[in-house]
Amino acid sequence: MHQCTIKGLKIGDGAPVRTMGVINCSPESFFRGSYCSGKDIGQRSMEMMAQGADIIDIGARSTSPLSPPVSPSCEAERMVAALGELEGTGAIISVDTMRPVVLQRCLKFDIHAINDINGLADPEYAKIAADSGLPCFLMASASAPGDSTDLAGTFDALQLVISRCDAFSVREYVLDPGIGLWDPGRTTALDWQLCRQFHEFKKFNHPLLVAISRKTFIGDLLSRSLPEERLAGSLALTAILLSKGANIVRCHDVKETRDTITVYETMEKTG
Repeated sequence: MHQCTIKGLKIGDGAPVRTMGVINCSPESFFRGSYCSGKDIGQRSMEMMAQGADIIDIGARSTSPLSPPVSPSCEAERMVAALGELEGTGAIISVDTMRPVVLQRCLKFDIHAINDINGLADPEYAKIAADSGLPCFLMASASAPGDSTDLAGTFDALQLVISRCDAFSVREYVLDPGIGLWDPGRTTALDWQLCRQFHEFKKFNHPLLVAISRKTFIGDLLSRSLPEERLAGSLALTAILLSKGANIVRCHDVKETRDTITVYETMEKTG
């Protein structure tokens, strides 16, 4: 497996499972518990790191299909304010945006990774990301975020992502199969299939990110309509996906997720 290194933090190829803590600077976010603004952002990041977060992922626009639109200028201003609050915290920071103009603003700060749910499908964005030299988290996307509607399409989309990395000379990256209702044509049945077959994504020989925290398909299964009620289901599924090869977990609940990883890794030890 190709290992990905972010500010000295190794992901995949025998490295411990890593934790990515989510901070959303968007009040539109589907899980209100992840929303943070102003001076609270620095404090929240410090708390997450104390709980075991290896990376802090900052986003300023909800990508849920049901969320209201946010302009690029609004997203950029939110990101700039958040990144300013993170200066001096010592956090390893990834920025979650798919807009070139927002990424350019973010790159004026000391960030360490790029999280693109569009999988470098935008050539302008891909060039900016490549020129930055930063490692990337890249989601399965053919021409739009999470637009594959079956397992075969997800494999094809990830292969496209790898081809784009080759074309733009992006060498350090982690793949994200894109579990979730990103597109109107997707179903929760597909989400469960992607989870069941998660081990098959190891064939791409790159580290794998799993991002299932509090998502709709878990709530539908358990009849938990509110994201606030989906923690137990999220942790149970996280443990299973670790056994299927997840190398880094993106989550809202760092302490509980870190505990889940610790228990899993202890059970996997031999001797």
